[in-house]
Amino acid sequence: MAYPRANGTHTTKALRRLRPQQPDRPLLVLWNGAAYHRAACVRAAAARLGIKLVPLPGYSPDFMPVAALWRWLREDVAYRSCHPTADDLARRVAAFEARVNRDPHTVANRLRVKRRPDPNEEKLRFSN
Repeated sequence: MAYPRANGTHTTKALRRLRPQQPDRPLLVLWNGAAYHRAACVRAAAARLGIKLVPLPGYSPDFMPVAALWRWLREDVAYRSCHPTADDLARRVAAFEARVNRDPHTVANRLRVKRRPDPNEEKLRFSN
């Protein structure tokens, strides 16, 4: 299948661009379990570059602050709204960005990342 291979190649290139950003420090990359993240070429490149790859649990938006940011953006901009043009949507997104960037404490509170799973919460994610 060419799709994961192409994405694996792209991901390998991203790792090669990432390493020089912190050449003297250990790097740890957390990401989801996409096929191209697990590709042999990606794992091999990470090992050569000294980058440790850590997969997130299968469904774990609570460990990914960007998931909370997308949800917040959709709630604020897209829910119950029909934008007449792409430009109108882009303006609303830009206004959202400007507004949240003015209030870093709210951003930090809304996008707080869990450091470890809550065992009681994790039980609810999987059927017995």
